[in-house]
Amino acid sequence: MVLADRLRAGNRRSFWRTEPISFRTPLALLPISLGIIFGVWWWIATPVTLSRAPIDPSAKLECVSYAPFRGEQTPLDPTTRIPAEQIEQDMVQLAKISKCVRTYSVDNGLEQLPALAGKAGLKVIQGIWLGNERAKNLAQIAVAVGLAKDYPNVITGLVVGNEVLLRGEMTVGDLAATIRLVKSQVKTPVTYADVWEYWLRNREIYDAVDFVTIHILPYWEDIPIRARNAAAHVDQIRKRVAVAFPAKEILIGETGWPSAGRMREGALPSRANQARVVSEILQLAKIENFRVNLIEAYDQPWKRDLEGTVGGYWGLIDADNRALKYPAGVPISNFPEWKLSMGLGMGLSFVVFATALLSLRRKPWAPRLASWLAVGATATAAGALLGIAVDKMLVESYGWGRWLQWGLLLASGVLTPIFAAHALMSGRPLPTFLELFGPREMRDRSFLTYALGLSLAVTVLIGAQTALGFTLDPRYRDFPFASLTMAVLPLFLLMLLNRPAQGARPIAEAVFAGVFVVSAIYTVFNEGPKNWQSLWTCAVYAMLALTLWRARAAQSPK
Repeated sequence: MVLADRLRAGNRRSFWRTEPISFRTPLALLPISLGIIFGVWWWIATPVTLSRAPIDPSAKLECVSYAPFRGEQTPLDPTTRIPAEQIEQDMVQLAKISKCVRTYSVDNGLEQLPALAGKAGLKVIQGIWLGNERAKNLAQIAVAVGLAKDYPNVITGLVVGNEVLLRGEMTVGDLAATIRLVKSQVKTPVTYADVWEYWLRNREIYDAVDFVTIHILPYWEDIPIRARNAAAHVDQIRKRVAVAFPAKEILIGETGWPSAGRMREGALPSRANQARVVSEILQLAKIENFRVNLIEAYDQPWKRDLEGTVGGYWGLIDADNRALKYPAGVPISNFPEWKLSMGLGMGLSFVVFATALLSLRRKPWAPRLASWLAVGATATAAGALLGIAVDKMLVESYGWGRWLQWGLLLASGVLTPIFAAHALMSGRPLPTFLELFGPREMRDRSFLTYALGLSLAVTVLIGAQTALGFTLDPRYRDFPFASLTMAVLPLFLLMLLNRPAQGARPIAEAVFAGVFVVSAIYTVFNEGPKNWQSLWTCAVYAMLALTLWRARAAQSPK
């Protein structure tokens, strides 16, 4: 009996001596990984409580821009006509938070709005859309003038043209003549609306209008303004324009902040930043007694065709569920569903560790500590970023092409850490494109190796498309930092640890590596040092470039 007990004790000691890395290390790393994931989500989802609610039921907004389009409806389709019932629903809802709505045209059924707004108790700043087609301009004017005469107690102003000088679709002389044409037909005050710089460049418009309507959008400034400085910037520009045009009222016809979309230098769209900017501007307007029209009432998905993701998220009210983004008294979080995101991330981390452990059952050796550290790093990064990547996919996917693109990249971000964990434990290197798509005799027949290779191909192709986009046409493009990091980090670590000892550098990998390096360098300088989304994405591009550059066509013997 004593001998048996000694043998059992010896076996236990032998187990802990021979299996320290393959068993004890993952048991130590997994709780660390889960703890980091929890900490990340607790930090980024911490709600913000503002001293003043953005939308205060006891103090209605002065005015808010309104477009009636929902879902797939778009003014870019001239056949779109919004039914009166839909507009009426919006007017009833907006009357609870605002005194007035500003429109931009009389097309697509919007000629019905003054009657419906008046019925709901709202005033209207009626827009007349001007462009470079004279016949359409005259048709817009005729309808708007008729509405101003029919609803004199509802329509408080006519906006003759919106940013038509900014778009270069009319000359200053033609615009001034058009404004005077409208003024001669109505008693309603008449104005023109444009970005504040264009008022200062074209002072002759000032003589033609009854009051000045300027747009101040800190996010879209040539030098973007951070959210914390946005209200001060609006006040500074308003006072500057007031000095230039002292004899007439200055209406801020558009101001606000987007709740989603890409960064521009230090200007970050987010729910918390939008709430902060709106709250501070409204407080400033109350203190200094000037009128503000916020852009805009409802998120407008169709604007994403023109302005990218950020164009669809300027609304105070969500486009889908028609609910206020910031109910009074409710703390504001950029990730209100953070607990679900955290749980899914922890689940993904567990799956990556489980895959690594199961891969060891078929191998006679214990893995290196570095391999387990790589598994831990990829599991933690994937788990922490999964919720962000899903949120970005849901927000940034508009149209089947974007859904396919970001869906595939997210799938690669989820699957690559799992496949890479198996490869790390199995001693397999990262496959090359030749092994996937080359001559039959060069292809790897292992299913898991082929699956990892497909994930690599998807990541490289979508990554290259986004990198070239930031180089050739970057203004409205989103930074795919979350999904891209999930996919690239395990590839990079696998390349470092299980790299083939010899072989020729494949041409395809070298070309893609060059694309990523050039694009990353250009994007860093083009976006500036304040844009952390850009810096993060470019760092991942550089990581992917190094991964591809160090690829070799020959593998170590199996």
